Amino acid sequence: VQLQASGGGLVQAGGSLRLSCAASGRTFSTYFMGWFRQAPGKEREFVATISWSGGTTSYADSVKGRFTISRDNAKNTFFLQMNSLKPEDTAVYYCARSLGSGLSRTPYDYDYWGQGTKVTVSS
Repeated sequence: VQLQASGGGLVQAGGSLRLSCAASGRTFSTYFMGWFRQAPGKEREFVATISWSGGTTSYADSVKGRFTISRDNAKNTFFLQMNSLKPEDTAVYYCARSLGSGLSRTPYDYDYWGQGTKVTVSS
């Protein structure tokens, strides 16, 4: 399994970005997926997760109402739409595949990770 994250970049505060994560393999649609982020000098933190069908999602409080996670199982891809971005959203964003069948917020429940895509929000 390979995950390829893309879509990061430099944006001003208040702007938007859409991250994508393309997955290899034929079983993508059977896995919960998630987004995490890691800012310089900080631990990796949960951002959002989505069920295999896309019908259930969960968000970190810090991004709730601003970010939306979604997926397109036909294209083996899932997304993170980020609106109203803030300087504190600056981080490397990682996509990951969940080991289990729940909406987990801990990185230890994820087995495959993308390489990360950098998001920088200027004030």
